[in-house]
Amino acid sequence: MVLRRLLRKRWVLGVVFGLSLIYFLTNTLKQEERTIRDRTLLEARDPDHRIPWKVRFNLGNSSRPITQCRNSIQGKSLLTDELGYVCERKDLLVNGCCNVNALSSRQYICKSCLANGCCNIYEYCVSCCLQPDKQLLLEHFLNRAADGFQNLFTAVEDHFELCLAKCRTSSQSVQHENTYRNSQAKYCYGESPPELLPI
Repeated sequence: MVLRRLLRKRWVLGVVFGLSLIYFLTNTLKQEERTIRDRTLLEARDPDHRIPWKVRFNLGNSSRPITQCRNSIQGKSLLTDELGYVCERKDLLVNGCCNVNALSSRQYICKSCLANGCCNIYEYCVSCCLQPDKQLLLEHFLNRAADGFQNLFTAVEDHFELCLAKCRTSSQSVQHENTYRNSQAKYCYGESPPELLPI
Protein backbone atom coordinates (compact mmCIF):
# COMPACT_ATOMS: atom_id res chain seq x y z
CA MET A 1 0.00 0.00 0.00
CA VAL A 2 2.76 2.44 0.97
CA LEU A 3 4.84 1.34 -2.04
CA ARG A 4 1.91 1.90 -4.37
CA ARG A 5 1.40 5.43 -3.05
CA LEU A 6 5.11 6.15 -3.31
CA LEU A 7 5.27 5.00 -6.95
CA ARG A 8 2.40 7.35 -7.85
CA LYS A 9 4.41 10.41 -6.84
CA ARG A 10 5.95 12.20 -9.79
CA TRP A 11 9.32 12.86 -8.19
CA VAL A 12 9.82 9.10 -7.55
CA LEU A 13 8.98 8.33 -11.17
CA GLY A 14 11.37 11.11 -12.21
CA VAL A 15 14.20 9.61 -10.13
CA VAL A 16 13.58 6.12 -11.57
CA PHE A 17 13.51 7.55 -15.09
CA GLY A 18 16.68 9.60 -14.48
CA LEU A 19 18.60 6.61 -13.11
CA SER A 20 17.45 4.45 -16.04
CA LEU A 21 18.59 7.13 -18.48
CA ILE A 22 22.01 7.39 -16.81
CA TYR A 23 22.39 3.59 -16.90
CA PHE A 24 21.44 3.49 -20.59
CA LEU A 25 23.84 6.29 -21.56
CA THR A 26 26.84 4.84 -19.67
CA ASN A 27 26.36 1.41 -21.22
CA THR A 28 25.96 2.93 -24.69
CA LEU A 29 29.17 4.94 -24.28
CA LYS A 30 31.08 1.90 -23.01
CA GLN A 31 29.89 -0.13 -25.99
CA GLU A 32 30.91 2.69 -28.35
CA GLU A 33 34.39 2.79 -26.76
CA ARG A 34 34.76 -0.99 -27.24
CA THR A 35 33.68 -0.71 -30.88
CA ILE A 36 36.18 2.10 -31.54
CA ARG A 37 38.95 0.15 -29.78
CA ASP A 38 38.23 -3.00 -31.80
CA ARG A 39 38.11 -1.03 -35.05
CA THR A 40 41.42 0.68 -34.18
CA LEU A 41 43.04 -2.68 -33.45
CA LEU A 42 41.96 -4.03 -36.83
CA GLU A 43 43.16 -0.91 -38.65
CA ALA A 44 46.47 -0.84 -36.76
CA ARG A 45 47.17 -4.44 -37.73
CA ASP A 46 50.07 -4.79 -40.11
CA PRO A 47 48.71 -5.38 -43.64
CA ASP A 48 51.65 -7.70 -44.27
CA HIS A 49 50.71 -9.72 -41.17
CA ARG A 50 51.88 -13.27 -41.78
CA ILE A 51 50.73 -16.18 -39.72
CA PRO A 52 53.29 -18.67 -38.40
CA TRP A 53 52.94 -21.94 -40.29
CA LYS A 54 55.09 -24.09 -38.08
CA VAL A 55 53.46 -25.54 -35.01
CA ARG A 56 55.44 -24.55 -31.92
CA PHE A 57 56.09 -28.15 -30.93
CA ASN A 58 56.08 -31.35 -32.90
CA LEU A 59 55.31 -34.63 -31.20
CA GLY A 60 57.09 -36.68 -33.82
CA ASN A 61 60.59 -35.25 -33.48
CA SER A 62 60.69 -33.57 -30.10
CA SER A 63 61.89 -34.99 -26.81
CA ARG A 64 60.43 -32.04 -24.88
CA PRO A 65 57.34 -32.75 -22.84
CA ILE A 66 54.28 -31.03 -24.28
CA THR A 67 52.63 -28.64 -21.88
CA GLN A 68 49.37 -27.78 -23.65
CA CYS A 69 47.52 -28.38 -26.91
CA ARG A 70 44.61 -26.49 -28.32
CA ASN A 71 41.91 -28.61 -29.91
CA SER A 72 38.69 -28.22 -31.85
CA ILE A 73 36.66 -28.69 -28.63
CA GLN A 74 33.20 -28.85 -30.22
CA GLY A 75 33.08 -32.38 -31.58
CA LYS A 76 30.66 -34.76 -29.92
CA SER A 77 32.81 -37.82 -30.52
CA LEU A 78 35.89 -36.60 -32.45
CA LEU A 79 38.43 -33.84 -31.78
CA THR A 80 41.39 -32.43 -33.70
CA ASP A 81 44.40 -31.05 -31.86
CA GLU A 82 46.76 -28.38 -33.17
CA LEU A 83 49.28 -31.03 -34.24
CA GLY A 84 46.79 -32.36 -36.78
CA TYR A 85 45.81 -35.49 -34.85
CA VAL A 86 42.18 -36.59 -34.88
CA CYS A 87 41.06 -38.79 -32.02
CA GLU A 88 37.97 -39.88 -30.16
CA ARG A 89 37.02 -37.73 -27.20
CA LYS A 90 37.92 -40.55 -24.80
CA ASP A 91 41.51 -40.51 -26.14
CA LEU A 92 42.09 -36.84 -25.35
CA LEU A 93 44.85 -36.26 -22.81
CA VAL A 94 44.58 -33.84 -19.90
CA ASN A 95 46.81 -31.33 -21.72
CA GLY A 96 44.34 -31.11 -24.64
CA CYS A 97 46.39 -33.23 -27.07
CA CYS A 98 45.23 -36.45 -28.65
CA ASN A 99 46.92 -39.55 -27.27
CA VAL A 100 49.08 -40.51 -30.27
CA ASN A 101 49.35 -44.09 -29.01
CA ALA A 102 45.60 -44.62 -29.07
CA LEU A 103 44.17 -46.68 -31.94
CA SER A 104 41.74 -43.91 -32.87
CA SER A 105 44.46 -41.23 -33.25
CA ARG A 106 45.59 -40.41 -36.79
CA GLN A 107 47.54 -37.40 -37.98
CA TYR A 108 46.61 -35.28 -41.03
CA ILE A 109 43.67 -37.50 -41.88
CA CYS A 110 41.62 -36.49 -44.91
CA LYS A 111 39.01 -39.22 -44.63
CA SER A 112 35.68 -37.96 -46.04
CA CYS A 113 37.40 -35.04 -47.85
CA LEU A 114 36.99 -34.44 -51.57
CA ALA A 115 39.66 -33.19 -53.98
CA ASN A 116 38.28 -29.62 -53.77
CA GLY A 117 39.06 -29.48 -50.02
CA CYS A 118 35.50 -29.99 -48.79
CA CYS A 119 34.85 -32.64 -46.13
CA ASN A 120 31.91 -34.36 -44.52
CA ILE A 121 33.32 -34.14 -40.98
CA TYR A 122 34.61 -30.90 -39.42
CA GLU A 123 37.47 -32.54 -37.49
CA TYR A 124 38.81 -34.25 -40.64
CA CYS A 125 38.63 -30.92 -42.47
CA VAL A 126 40.78 -29.23 -39.79
CA SER A 127 43.26 -32.12 -39.73
CA CYS A 128 43.58 -32.22 -43.51
CA CYS A 129 43.96 -28.42 -43.61
CA LEU A 130 46.85 -28.66 -41.12
CA GLN A 131 48.94 -30.73 -43.53
CA PRO A 132 52.17 -28.84 -44.27
CA ASP A 133 51.58 -29.16 -48.03
CA LYS A 134 48.35 -27.09 -47.73
CA GLN A 135 50.33 -23.96 -46.79
CA LEU A 136 50.51 -22.59 -50.34
CA LEU A 137 46.78 -23.08 -50.86
CA LEU A 138 45.98 -21.27 -47.61
CA GLU A 139 48.42 -18.43 -48.32
CA HIS A 140 46.85 -17.99 -51.74
CA PHE A 141 43.41 -17.86 -50.11
CA LEU A 142 44.54 -15.27 -47.54
CA ASN A 143 45.99 -13.07 -50.26
CA ARG A 144 42.70 -13.18 -52.18
CA ALA A 145 40.33 -12.98 -49.20
CA ALA A 146 37.47 -10.60 -49.84
CA ASP A 147 37.21 -7.46 -47.75
CA GLY A 148 34.29 -8.98 -45.85
CA PHE A 149 36.46 -11.87 -44.70
CA GLN A 150 39.54 -9.71 -44.11
CA ASN A 151 38.59 -8.85 -40.52
CA LEU A 152 38.00 -12.49 -39.66
CA PHE A 153 41.22 -13.76 -41.15
CA THR A 154 43.44 -10.92 -39.89
CA ALA A 155 42.43 -11.93 -36.37
CA VAL A 156 43.87 -15.42 -37.02
CA GLU A 157 47.20 -15.90 -35.25
CA ASP A 158 48.46 -19.21 -36.64
CA HIS A 159 47.89 -22.16 -38.95
CA PHE A 160 45.62 -23.98 -36.47
CA GLU A 161 43.30 -21.00 -35.95
CA LEU A 162 43.14 -20.46 -39.71
CA CYS A 163 42.06 -24.07 -40.28
CA LEU A 164 39.47 -23.88 -37.49
CA ALA A 165 38.00 -20.73 -39.05
CA LYS A 166 38.25 -21.90 -42.65
CA CYS A 167 36.57 -25.26 -42.03
CA ARG A 168 33.53 -23.81 -40.30
CA THR A 169 30.52 -23.71 -42.57
CA SER A 170 30.09 -20.33 -44.18
CA SER A 171 27.76 -18.59 -46.59
CA GLN A 172 29.72 -20.28 -49.40
CA SER A 173 28.49 -23.67 -48.13
CA VAL A 174 24.82 -22.82 -48.46
CA GLN A 175 22.37 -21.83 -51.16
CA HIS A 176 19.18 -19.83 -50.63
CA GLU A 177 20.44 -19.26 -47.04
CA ASN A 178 18.79 -22.44 -45.77
CA THR A 179 20.20 -25.52 -47.52
CA TYR A 180 23.72 -26.84 -47.97
CA ARG A 181 25.12 -26.83 -51.47
CA ASN A 182 26.41 -30.32 -50.70
CA SER A 183 25.28 -31.82 -47.41
CA GLN A 184 27.97 -34.51 -47.71
CA ALA A 185 30.83 -31.99 -47.97
CA LYS A 186 29.95 -28.79 -46.14
CA TYR A 187 33.24 -28.12 -44.29
CA CYS A 188 35.80 -26.61 -46.67
CA TYR A 189 39.39 -25.43 -46.35
CA GLY A 190 39.87 -25.05 -50.11
CA GLU A 191 39.28 -21.93 -52.15
CA SER A 192 36.18 -23.07 -54.00
CA PRO A 193 32.77 -23.65 -52.38
CA PRO A 194 31.26 -27.14 -52.33
CA GLU A 195 29.79 -28.40 -55.59
CA LEU A 196 26.11 -27.65 -55.97
CA LEU A 197 24.21 -30.94 -55.83
CA PRO A 198 20.73 -31.15 -57.37
CA ILE A 199 17.95 -31.35 -54.82
